Amino acid sequence: MTAPARRASSGALWGASALALLLAAAFLAVTHLAPPPCLFKSLTGLPCAACGGTRAALALARLDVASALRWNPLAAVALPAFVVLGLGAGLLWLLGREVPDPRPPLPLRVLGLAALAANWVYLLAAGR
Repeated sequence: MTAPARRASSGALWGASALALLLAAAFLAVTHLAPPPCLFKSLTGLPCAACGGTRAALALARLDVASALRWNPLAAVALPAFVVLGLGAGLLWLLGREVPDPRPPLPLRVLGLAALAANWVYLLAAGR
């Protein structure tokens, strides 16, 4: 499979993943099911870097942005971005267009790791 063909088919995967995330969050928000406990926190007593991400997604599904930011600021920002970009990639796939290469440049990857570390410090300080 050529690189453009791989990127085009990745649009279907990104689009389906974004749609699945939307549907799962909406289902859990409507049914009021509790998300499972964090395995890392259960084993160590400390929050993982993604702790509160599911609860942030549920808060976003209820359009409660303030609660989502309190649960996990990085997830509250990254999840809507993932959904919008994923649905965009899916739309490009449906239109038969090539999806841009998803690998960010090195400075953006370093910035992402710094944001993840800062988010984890916040979660530790907040006692999540």
